[in-house]
Amino acid sequence: MTDVSDAPTVRSAGDSWGITESVGATALGVAAARAAETAQPDPLIRDEFAFLLVSAAGPAWAQMACSEPHWLGDDAETRRIHEMSRNYQAVRTHYFDEYFTDIAHAGIRQVVILAAGLDSRAFRLDWPAGTTVFEIDQPNVLEYKTATLQAHGAVAKARYVPVPADLRDDWPATLIQAGFDPAQPTAWLAEGLLPYLPADAQDRLFELVGEHSAPGSRIAVEAFNMTPERHTEERRAQRRARGERMRKQLDLDIDLDSLIYTADDRADAAQWLAEHGWQVEAAPSAQEMARLGRPAAEADLAEFGMDGVLLRARLDGEHR
Repeated sequence: MTDVSDAPTVRSAGDSWGITESVGATALGVAAARAAETAQPDPLIRDEFAFLLVSAAGPAWAQMACSEPHWLGDDAETRRIHEMSRNYQAVRTHYFDEYFTDIAHAGIRQVVILAAGLDSRAFRLDWPAGTTVFEIDQPNVLEYKTATLQAHGAVAKARYVPVPADLRDDWPATLIQAGFDPAQPTAWLAEGLLPYLPADAQDRLFELVGEHSAPGSRIAVEAFNMTPERHTEERRAQRRARGERMRKQLDLDIDLDSLIYTADDRADAAQWLAEHGWQVEAAPSAQEMARLGRPAAEADLAEFGMDGVLLRARLDGEHR
């Protein structure tokens, strides 16, 4: 059993992980939601690579990726939460897929996906000729993904460049060595990333993105409400109690609260970007879910940490 819940936080400076460990396991959980959505009768998104990327990690993970969560039994409340989570993941995936369609139409041919995890957009989206997709993540995560996709004969639809690097280190240097050109407009993506960075590392990430963005560059971000009161011991205990079915049935125990950083001084992503020259458009998750026909009560989204903001921004003027 993977048990990372014995301490308030299991994160440390310079920590690393494989795909079934620590933050890596969250990539499997998100991909499992995309696989389950893809298998629905009328899916909002299609990710034909999600199931194979998840199932390669073992049978317990494969069960999570199935269209019907039989492992939840007849627990109606847990099934409701599971469905809401799948809907949220489908909506955020759709939002960022649309973002990439828009940047392609705008003529941007350089893409950087930060903390890419098991994102398969380089393989499943229809990219214009001449597009390069750089993916930054921990070496073990990228090795797992590329090896799994290659073993199944997957072919990227853009020039695909994995960039093994830690976002807490000097990742721009590694990115440039891999062929990134900071003089070209770039489309950046930070999806499911910010909670796993300390507040100061989040600021530094945005600073480095700005410093390496030519005029006309874009960024899309999933921003979360990370205030400490959301992650008290009482609330954390409640979330763990709701996850008991997964722990018993699948022998998987991932405590997200122990992997994230909470702080009162964490900058609001939209505000930070706006103050540093980016033109920002933001959509609360509840609003986007309603727009796409997957409505959920705002109170429920807040309770389960899905009440964030999806945003896109454009950088005009000179480099930052």
